Amino acid sequence: MSVAGHKETLSFQTEVSQLLHLMIHALYSNKEIFLRELISNGADACDKLRFESLSDDALMEGEGELAIDVDYDPKARTVTVRDNGIGMSREEVIEHIGTIAKSGTKEFLSRLTGDQAKDAHLIGQFGVGFYSAFIVARRVELTTRRAGMGPEHGVRWVSEGTGEYSIETVEVARRGTEIVLHLKEGEDEFLDGYRLRSIITRYSDHIPLPIRMRALGEKGEPGEEWETVNRASALWTRPRSEITDDEYKAFYKHVAHDFEDPLAWTHNRVEGRQEYTTLLYIPKRPPFDLWDRDRRHGIKLYVRRVFIMDDAEQLMPAYLRFVRGVVDSNDLPLNISREILQSNRLIDGMRAGGVKKVLGLLEDMAKDRPEDYQAFWSAFGQVMKEGPAEDYGNREQIAGLLRFASTHTGEATQNVSLADYVSRMKDGQKAIYYITADSHAAAAHSPHLEVFRKHGVEVLLLSDRVDEWLVTHLTEFDGKPLKSVAKGALDLGELETEEEKQAAKAAEDESKEVIERLKKALGEKVEDVRVSHRLTDSPACIVLSEHDMALYMQQLLRQAGQKLPDTKPVLEINPSHGLIGRLREADDEQMDEWADILFNQALLAEGAQLEDPAGFVRRLNSLILSRL
Repeated sequence: MSVAGHKETLSFQTEVSQLLHLMIHALYSNKEIFLRELISNGADACDKLRFESLSDDALMEGEGELAIDVDYDPKARTVTVRDNGIGMSREEVIEHIGTIAKSGTKEFLSRLTGDQAKDAHLIGQFGVGFYSAFIVARRVELTTRRAGMGPEHGVRWVSEGTGEYSIETVEVARRGTEIVLHLKEGEDEFLDGYRLRSIITRYSDHIPLPIRMRALGEKGEPGEEWETVNRASALWTRPRSEITDDEYKAFYKHVAHDFEDPLAWTHNRVEGRQEYTTLLYIPKRPPFDLWDRDRRHGIKLYVRRVFIMDDAEQLMPAYLRFVRGVVDSNDLPLNISREILQSNRLIDGMRAGGVKKVLGLLEDMAKDRPEDYQAFWSAFGQVMKEGPAEDYGNREQIAGLLRFASTHTGEATQNVSLADYVSRMKDGQKAIYYITADSHAAAAHSPHLEVFRKHGVEVLLLSDRVDEWLVTHLTEFDGKPLKSVAKGALDLGELETEEEKQAAKAAEDESKEVIERLKKALGEKVEDVRVSHRLTDSPACIVLSEHDMALYMQQLLRQAGQKLPDTKPVLEINPSHGLIGRLREADDEQMDEWADILFNQALLAEGAQLEDPAGFVRRLNSLILSRL
């Protein structure tokens, strides 16, 4: 593949024409962002070279200063962006340029809504910022050589943004990447040196590398001398008082490759026994790979302003994997590796400090900007629910940030905090009650809620898949235990009147015979049959033991191939319901049929699948026919 002159024409992925159409049209009103994207990519390439050269100085090839050059030629109608960073091999060009967004392309396209304004924010998330060049260019030429490879291993990639591209092996004397944009008609504004400089100042002033352009002559034409046109200083090292909100937002777009502004950020310098600076951002929207827990690309690690590595997973726990930003340490060695990071006490301190700052930022947002926090929760709430299990030391603080739907709101929106719940607890109420289910509707309509509605007791409605895991690790809040309304024996304590307790005792005494008959009819299907304190309208419900997993979750895990211990539920009956009254009159054959129907109905209400759904339908039809 590296023979000089080897040239071939290849087709893009099937979905690329749709993607390029979006790039060209969705961002047309903000087309100058192409320059920001190409400069950011160049800065990343320089950062990667700086990191790799720590262990292999030969990669620098005797050229120590890293920089990005932006040039233009009014006669040829071209704009050129050039860096002397890590560069790419032929294989890397095909992988990263010829295949847009790699495996994320289909996922990217599946998110598109057809609304250009809404779709635009997705572009940066899927690593396709390079293709913003086609917003203004009719033809793009990329020439590159990877550091450490000989001049004969250069690569040239050319495309007009249609269905194919050409790639050939060429001689390239200088490492790095050069991108030449042949502008479309009507894009002459980008052949103006003053216009290009204003774009760089607006979007890329914060990049800690020199961005150079040729000095302008008297008539505005490019001269021979090169000069730096950005500050070329690390933004996070400057005092907060000297940084504007627009500068913070521009830096976020660079570090996160996002087209939207961040939701919030926190900038802090720690001094004393340990010295480091953090600049951390909360995005507005989740990236497409948010649920890929093994993929981290949130935090960039610097040591004394020298880039060390991307996605330093040791700097932020998995439940905060959406956080973007930089951490710059004065204490770590420049040659630190990922292996050393895993057992470094300085990293532990920076991680703990960063987590505290993020959680504090979220607390302030929840208090002072509740609408923004609701937007945050809609985007990242399910990830935050992983926190109590992963971060025991901050469990109470994380718990305070959690939001849930509840019977108090009557809606599916998750906007009830545990502190809200505790403030509304009834006199005599000892626990925070919740129910888990496969959907909000299933939770809201569960028969287990009937007695709680009767007494006006609020119940949290948990319908995210992660909730079942959450409540096994978050067992209390503010000294109040969390208790499932669908598991274990229910004791409402002071919430029940003496008359209600007496009535319940009498119902148990009157139902002993029908309970024994139901136990016999159901046999090994149930652990026990007992009178329910939960039901007021339904005839029966399924109750699990305190530590059993919800039936719908057991079902999902078994479908995924996991082996679970067999558990038997308890069937609770409502003796005041007419159906239970009819059971008292049934003969043994009818009892077997009706007990099976009653049990399977209760299972369906829990979201479980029946072992013999056809048999259940047959028995139900037979019962209906017998009553017609």
